Amino acid sequence: MGLFNRRPKLRPADRPPLDRDERVLAWAAAGDGADGDVLVATNLGLWLPGRAERLRWHEVIKAGWSGRELTVTPAELVAERDGYLVVADAAPQTYLLLDPGDVPHQVRARVTRSVAYTQHHRMAGGAGRIAARRAPGVDGLTWTVRYDPGTLPDDVEVTAETDRLVVAARAATAPADV
Repeated sequence: MGLFNRRPKLRPADRPPLDRDERVLAWAAAGDGADGDVLVATNLGLWLPGRAERLRWHEVIKAGWSGRELTVTPAELVAERDGYLVVADAAPQTYLLLDPGDVPHQVRARVTRSVAYTQHHRMAGGAGRIAARRAPGVDGLTWTVRYDPGTLPDDVEVTAETDRLVVAARAATAPADV
C-alpha cells in the first residue's frame, strides 16, 4: 500500500472502550457508513455494531467473508462442565463492508490462530466437536464442546462420553514432562 493510499484513522467517536493492552488492528464502516456503525478488530477481539462488549476471538464459532459481507457466528454458552464449556451457535450476524480494509483478513487470521485443537467425534446419541482455543489473557487453553444438531447435551450417556473425550483430548495435547 502506497503512502497516499493510507486508510484514514478511526475517528475517536467510533473508537470502542479499549482495554489498556488492547490495540486496533483494522476497522471498517458497516453498511453505507451513514449511521456510524463500525467494526473494529483488535488484538483481543472484534467490536461489532450494537454490542456493548468485544467478542473475543475464541468466542467466534465461525466467520465468513463473501467479498462484500462479513458474517460472524458467536458462541452461546449452554452449560459449564468440569474442565470445559458446552456452546452452541448464536444467531449469525452479517455486516455489509463496502470498504473492508484489512478486517476480513484480521478476522480470519485471529480466529484461526485461536484454535489449538479441534476434533469431531461420533458418540452414542449424537456427535460433537471438541475444541481447545487460546484466549487472550488466559494461561492455558479454553476447552469447548459444540454438539451437532439433534444431540441432547443433557443426556447422561452423551455427557459421560463427552467427559471422557475431553479428558483424552487434554491428555493428548498436554506438554510432555521434561
